[in-house]
Amino acid sequence: MFKWRDEFSVNVSKLDEQHKEIFNIGNFVYDLISMKDDIDRYDEIMLALNKLKDYAKYHFDTEEKMMLEYNYPKYEEHKRQHEAFISKVNSLDEDAIDEDQKKVGLDLIMFIANWIEQHILRTDMEYKEFFNKKGVY
Repeated sequence: MFKWRDEFSVNVSKLDEQHKEIFNIGNFVYDLISMKDDIDRYDEIMLALNKLKDYAKYHFDTEEKMMLEYNYPKYEEHKRQHEAFISKVNSLDEDAIDEDQKKVGLDLIMFIANWIEQHILRTDMEYKEFFNKKGVY
């Protein structure tokens, strides 16, 4: 479902690699909920959710440190978006996940897809030229 394309690149290799991992996590969740069986996938969904939380924190920390190091002018706005993402992911109720795995899985996929579209492909693209002008690739 989530396919990386060259036009998604922010032209900063470290950040592109991290963005690709977010795509991989989205694909893992998609594969889980696409299975046509009645097997309880709670543990796998929780694994994916925790991986998304941990990886997002790692990635956001990397981006924010780079932004501070190079005095990115939209740092505060960008950081607020990161905080909203973490807050949303942290708000997912484990009981709801257990009760309706398909629905929560679909919601999680939509959340990741929206994040890719709204944040990575729009907001993150705003720093592409900024970092490149600073010699960061």
